[in-house]
Amino acid sequence: MLVEQARLAIFNNLFRSVADEMGVTVERTAYSPNIKERLDFSCALFTTEGEMVAQAAHIPVHLGAMPLSVKAALDRFPSFAPGDIIMLNDPYMGGTHLPDITLITPLFAGDELIGFAACRAHHNDVGGVSAGSMPVAKDIFQEGIRIPPVRLYDAGKLNSALLDLILANVRVPRERRADLYAQVAALRRAQIRAEEIVAKYGVAAVRTQMRELLDYTERLMRERIRRIPDGRYTFTDVIEDDGCGNTDLSIRVAVEVRGDEASVDFAGSAPQAEGPVNAVYAVTLSAVVYCFRCLLGPETPASGGSFRPLTVLAPEGTVVNASFPAPVAAGNVETSQRIVDVVLGALAQALPDEIPAAACGTMNNLAMGGFDADGNAFAYYETMGGGMGAHAGGDGLSAVQTHMTNTKNTPVEALELAYPLRVVRYGIRRGSGGAGRYSGGDGLVREIEVLQPCDATLLTERRRTAPYGLVGGSPGRPGRNLLSRGGGPWQELDSKVQLRLEPGDRLRIETPGGGGYGVPAQ
Repeated sequence: MLVEQARLAIFNNLFRSVADEMGVTVERTAYSPNIKERLDFSCALFTTEGEMVAQAAHIPVHLGAMPLSVKAALDRFPSFAPGDIIMLNDPYMGGTHLPDITLITPLFAGDELIGFAACRAHHNDVGGVSAGSMPVAKDIFQEGIRIPPVRLYDAGKLNSALLDLILANVRVPRERRADLYAQVAALRRAQIRAEEIVAKYGVAAVRTQMRELLDYTERLMRERIRRIPDGRYTFTDVIEDDGCGNTDLSIRVAVEVRGDEASVDFAGSAPQAEGPVNAVYAVTLSAVVYCFRCLLGPETPASGGSFRPLTVLAPEGTVVNASFPAPVAAGNVETSQRIVDVVLGALAQALPDEIPAAACGTMNNLAMGGFDADGNAFAYYETMGGGMGAHAGGDGLSAVQTHMTNTKNTPVEALELAYPLRVVRYGIRRGSGGAGRYSGGDGLVREIEVLQPCDATLLTERRRTAPYGLVGGSPGRPGRNLLSRGGGPWQELDSKVQLRLEPGDRLRIETPGGGGYGVPAQ
């Protein structure tokens, strides 16, 4: 038994090290600050059947949805050759939202297919009606170029015509080309490392250990679910608005635990929205799996075995399983966070000492871009941190990315070097965390001045509704979006808005704090 456990630990670390090295390759070779500085990308390995074997510690919303991207590639192509690279971003064919472009390559040992490697990265711009490709859109066509599973490389040969077509539909083609090549470099690194592992251990051993890792993770998840009291736990929260005048879009969940399996049902959630807050099924699945994985220890292998005991039911045509051609840009970044809030809110009824109060509940998306007098384009995108919810063990952290996002910030120096923007203020939003026996973390304040005419889009949440507290803790303070025109007075903006900005205009983003936990001590 000890020998088998040791062997499994060795292979788990081997596979994970490949995903980690893929990530380092992307970070060191990418061009855009969003990828090389914020690390808005994710890498993972998969079996020949498309189950995730290992992942790097990257972005939950990417990684939980990525198996459906690999499945889409397997469904589209009956066979693969060494050097193939499949590209896709279509949310209705395995993607999440259009800026997230996924590249997938088969991993071969000689003539034998042993698995797949995938890398997903958020590109600053993929076309559409506004710079940054995160518009307050009313259909998917306004959000950018949509790419079904296609071969970017065919047996190692670049499909130049396809790449030219894509680059002709984005605002900063040089940047997109460089970032895509960084993803390609990561996949090639995975192929090299896979060949080395097979050369040392053999194809049979690698395939066996992939299966064992999946089965082992499944057993751990089943055992964890078995320790949740059987029952049906419900929770409801809302997406504040969709940017098109529709408000309080409910997300309802019923988590039913029976033995070592759990069903997560979103029946009763709002119909898909007019605006871009719709989540596709891959995003909803990713958020649910994330919540249950948080119940496992950090030493648990990050494999697709954890998906197996979970059933996720999301009615088609709703805000948690949108149908084509609904816009989805904010579903990936905002609705995913609210799905986490409702699933954790339900689980808190069964596990009050293990579930934290609500985090800030938004990624606080800001996209900006435009053209200078010479026709040179720029496109900037960033998500901003907020307060983490407090928990039974202590206070929540302040000014951090939470739950479905795991990026860094864009350093002030990198932002000002790359874009015609100036950061005027950046700091912690003191007092925004909810009170309690333990306090929720504080949000942050980021104020940016525009140096050349540009367009801007804000896709944010928790500007009217507060992140909830637990066990008597107070809610966190909602966020605010503010605009000053040319040094004039501050005016409050809606949570989702598109703007035309001129030099001297300033945007200030004040992000929400996390909820408090427990009744404050008297």
